[in-house]
Amino acid sequence: MIFGIGNDLAEVERVRVALERPRTGRRFRERVFTAGEQAYCERRGKGKYQSYAARFAAKEATMKALGRGWGRAVGWRDVEVVRQRGSRPEIVLHGKAKAYAAGQRIRRFHLALTHTATLAEAQVIAEL
Repeated sequence: MIFGIGNDLAEVERVRVALERPRTGRRFRERVFTAGEQAYCERRGKGKYQSYAARFAAKEATMKALGRGWGRAVGWRDVEVVRQRGSRPEIVLHGKAKAYAAGQRIRRFHLALTHTATLAEAQVIAEL
């Protein structure tokens, strides 16, 4: 049974600007993305900003599927996009988001990501 569905669209340029700001870019990167996400995106070369934007959209879409925005029930780094080599990307929850999902009896998430040079989109289904 479906608990919730989330969808989000992120502008690649907007995410790039946020990441590259001299005074706040590093803080934004550390606050929003896990170490694993950062490592993955940085390996992507010219496409790294598309990968960052897709992960940002996935975090937003997951929060929508949970019915919660960023805050008490879900933190940015509580939602992680993990992709094993040769596999599709998956949502992994940590901390308070993991506890919230368990309390709602959410068993799994389905994630679809896509991006172009300018836009990244994520769709998430939370399943009971």
